[in-house]
Amino acid sequence: MIFAAGCAHGQEWAKAILNRSPRHQEWVKIQHGSRTVNAFVVYPEVSNKAPVVLMIHEIFGLTDWARAMADEIASMGYIVIAPDLLSGFGPGGGDTSTFPDMQSAVKAVSNLDAANVTADLNAAADYALKFPAASGKLAVAGFCWGGGKSFLFATQRKDLTAAFVFYGPPPPMENLGSISAPVYGFYGGNDARITATVPETKQAMAAAGKTYEAVVYDGAGHGFMRAGEDPANTNPANATARSEALRRFETLLKGMQADGKP
Repeated sequence: MIFAAGCAHGQEWAKAILNRSPRHQEWVKIQHGSRTVNAFVVYPEVSNKAPVVLMIHEIFGLTDWARAMADEIASMGYIVIAPDLLSGFGPGGGDTSTFPDMQSAVKAVSNLDAANVTADLNAAADYALKFPAASGKLAVAGFCWGGGKSFLFATQRKDLTAAFVFYGPPPPMENLGSISAPVYGFYGGNDARITATVPETKQAMAAAGKTYEAVVYDGAGHGFMRAGEDPANTNPANATARSEALRRFETLLKGMQADGKP
């Protein structure tokens, strides 16, 4: 993953996207047990109560791009909460913003305790579901490392409406039977490290009687949702994949509004 660090570092273009947004953005502190988690929240500009999307960041932490992605999801009509899972683990007890470089953030995310991550995600979801503007429906979406955590979270959280996995690995196959929500995958054709897991996952999910729909975008690499809008991107397939994946993502999310499950 280190090869991608340069792509995620120096995101002035992502900051500009955030600064242009008309939506209300805020930081909140979520307490659970002895732990405090910083989380970024974006509200849609809608007149009705909205479903909550729990967004899980990449292996780079809660970067400017991750926050811009949260804002983009909110623009579709959803309350988005994106916890910084590096909260308390940065220099001086800080979060993602306190790491001196992307490689150190990658190392810290890689070393996070799985049980702590699950506890943080549950706390963030529970926190957002209590917002007066929340409709009570919950989905999870994750990218890269967060994509794998999104799939894993679906094995652990029973009130999910849907799970969206952007180029993340599947959980242990023996855990798939505990999934109650449909899972939708988004993968790059030039990302064999992750995409090669899709056929086996399809078979295992079908055998468990679970919904798993995966789309592979030809020519796109790992991290195409970020790379596809990065001005430094040199692969046009990433931009195409990002556009097509966004349309699919929005269509599936709309199903939450109608009948509870896409």
